[in-house]
Amino acid sequence: MRKLKLQVQMTVDGFIARPGGEMDWVLYNWDAGLNGYVAALTEPVGTIVLGRKLAEGFIPYWASVPEQPGADKFNNTPRVVFTRTLESCPWPNATLAKGELVDEITRLKNQPGGDIIAYGGATFVSSLVQHDLIDEYHLFINPAATGSGLSIFNHLPATRQFSLVHSRPFPCGIVVLHYTPARA
Repeated sequence: MRKLKLQVQMTVDGFIARPGGEMDWVLYNWDAGLNGYVAALTEPVGTIVLGRKLAEGFIPYWASVPEQPGADKFNNTPRVVFTRTLESCPWPNATLAKGELVDEITRLKNQPGGDIIAYGGATFVSSLVQHDLIDEYHLFINPAATGSGLSIFNHLPATRQFSLVHSRPFPCGIVVLHYTPARA
């Protein structure tokens, strides 16, 4: 069974965006070590899953910067966009998932191929967390606090425990926390 990994930018106080979705606190001046971490994380990935809102910016952005580190992976890996509103897919190398989240993710995990990586937005990722579908968390903690915002852990049915795989600080100021769910 394929693993579902999450890579997400977060503030020190646990938010992935400001209340209105703004991400003006995210560091973009990544160092070579952090770029290498992302390359190693995404190398075994065979599918990218996204919520529709993030897909509307993520897919066109990576198509517009093919020279950027990682662009080849993000542009050429099959993408699955979770949506309840789109009737047809406007993006190349992408398909729409319109069924129930748990069923769609389970179907993807049971397919052959490389790992699956999830990127936001907040509603989509929060649903993945709520349904305990994520196998690895890669939380990119940025050196900023917003005081309020969008959380991916705000709809948990009960306390969730995690096992720390490793933590790694990078010179740019981001600390990556890699966790797995502590499942019985």
